[in-house]
Amino acid sequence: MIRIVAVITGLVALAGAASAQGATLQTIGGFSSPMYVTSPPAEPNRLLIVQRGGRIEQVRDGAVSNFADLEAQVKCCNGEQGLHSIALAPDFTATGRFYVAYTNLGDQLVVAEMRSSGVTASTATLREVVSIPHPVKNNHYGGQLQFGPEGLLYVSTGDGGGEDDELHNAQNPSSLLGKMLRIDPRQSGVLPYTVPAGNPIPGSPVWSLGMRNPYRFSFDAAGGLWIGDVGQSKVEEVDYAAAGAAGGANYGWNCFEGSQAGKADDPECATPPPGGYVAPVFEYPHADPGGGKAFGCAIIGGFVVRDHSLGDLFGRYVYTDYCSGEIRSFAPAAPTGSDRSEGLSIDEPTSFGEDSCGRLYVAGREGLVARLVGASPVGCATADGPKGKPTYVGVRAQSRRVNRNKRALITAWVSPCKERKGDPVTLYRGRKAIGTRRLDRACTTRFRPRISRRWNFRATVSARSGYESGLSRKLTIKPRRNKPKQRRDQ
Repeated sequence: MIRIVAVITGLVALAGAASAQGATLQTIGGFSSPMYVTSPPAEPNRLLIVQRGGRIEQVRDGAVSNFADLEAQVKCCNGEQGLHSIALAPDFTATGRFYVAYTNLGDQLVVAEMRSSGVTASTATLREVVSIPHPVKNNHYGGQLQFGPEGLLYVSTGDGGGEDDELHNAQNPSSLLGKMLRIDPRQSGVLPYTVPAGNPIPGSPVWSLGMRNPYRFSFDAAGGLWIGDVGQSKVEEVDYAAAGAAGGANYGWNCFEGSQAGKADDPECATPPPGGYVAPVFEYPHADPGGGKAFGCAIIGGFVVRDHSLGDLFGRYVYTDYCSGEIRSFAPAAPTGSDRSEGLSIDEPTSFGEDSCGRLYVAGREGLVARLVGASPVGCATADGPKGKPTYVGVRAQSRRVNRNKRALITAWVSPCKERKGDPVTLYRGRKAIGTRRLDRACTTRFRPRISRRWNFRATVSARSGYESGLSRKLTIKPRRNKPKQRRDQ
C-alpha cells in the first residue's frame, strides 16, 4: 500500500515556530513511533524511517511505502524494546547491504545484516551479526548503528538496565553491554563479523566502555565521534572522541555520572584506568538551573550540522531531551559557554537523523518526523550530481620542542584556497578540540597552545563550498626539560 504525505519536495506544514536563528521544522509526515531517519548514500531525497514496531518505511516524491518489515522478529514494546536504528553500508548502492539493531523475541540485543533488492528488502536475507543477551531488564539497550569514517560499523549498547549499573556491565571489559563496539560486519571464516586489528582489546569488539545508555551518537564531518549518554539522576552528558582516536576510552559509569561521583560499586572502579576516566565535553542537570540553561531527563544526542542553509547553526552540535523536547545547540570548540536554545521543540523526541546531503531531521515518538530548514532552503545534489572536491589541510609548528608550560606556535593552512577563505579551522589536542580560528586571505590561521607535556595535534576543516572536509596529519610537540639554574658563587 502506498500513501501520500507532504515531504521535502512539496508544500510542508510547520511543526514549530521559527528559531531565533531562523530555522524552522517542516513536517515530512506522520508515522508509527518513528525511531530514526536516514537515506541511501546516493539518494538523499529517498528517506528511510525506522518505526519502533519493526517496519521501515520509505518516503520518496511524496509517496510512503514499506521498505522492510521485521515485525515478526522484533520484540516490542515493553520498556525500551523495539527496532532501534539502521545503518546503510557505504557500498549500499552496489550491494543493497544494510544493518538493523533491535530487541528480539529471545530478549537479546541483535545487530543483523539485510540486503535490499530494488526498493524493498526481505527478511529472507536477514543474517545475525551480533547477539547480546539482555534478559533481566527491558531498558538501556543503546541500539544506535553508524558507519565510521574508516568504513567500520559502530554499535552502542546500554549497561543492561536497572539502576546504578546493578548488573555491573559498564566497567567490565568482558561484557558487551555499556559499551561502544567497533566491528567489520562482513563475514570472515566461521565468525559472523571480524574484529578490526586496531581495536584496543585484541580479539574484542569493544571500542570504548563505561557508558550507561549511549542511546544516540554520530560522526562529524572530520570523523569525530559525539555520544549522547543518558544519565540516571544527576546529569545528562555528551562524550567525544576525536578523529583518529585509538579507542579504549573509559567514560566512567558507574564510577562517575558525568563529572559527578557515581555509586562506584562496579568492581573495576577500585582501579581506575591509567589515563583516568574521560570526562564529558558537555553536561546538564535534571533540575532547572534557571537562566534559560539546559535541563531534562534523557539526552537525545544529535549531529554537528552540515547544512549551510541553517545559517549560524552550521558547525554547531544539535541535541534535544526526551522530557523537555527543546532543541538546543552548542559550538564544539566551547560547548558550555555557547549552549543555547533554538526556540524549537518536539514531543517525546527519539532521535535526530541525517540524509546523505547533510540535511538534518528529528523524530518524535508521537509520530512526527520533521526536517530542520533555514530561511532559504537549498537543494541537494543527487547521485548523478557533482561530488565535493578534495580539501588538503596542512599543519606545522615553529618548533616541535617548547619549554615546559610555554606556548607553541602552530600554523594551519587549507588548499585549494579560493573558495575557503574565512572558513573555520579547528585544532584538536588529542581527542579535545581546543580552539577554532578562521582562515585569512592566504587561507592560513595560527594557534598558540600551552605545552605542559607531549601532545599530538591535528587540524580539521568542515565540508563547504563544494569541497570535502579535511583532516591534517598528526603534529607532535614535546616540552623541553627545564634546566635547573646554577648558583653563581659570590
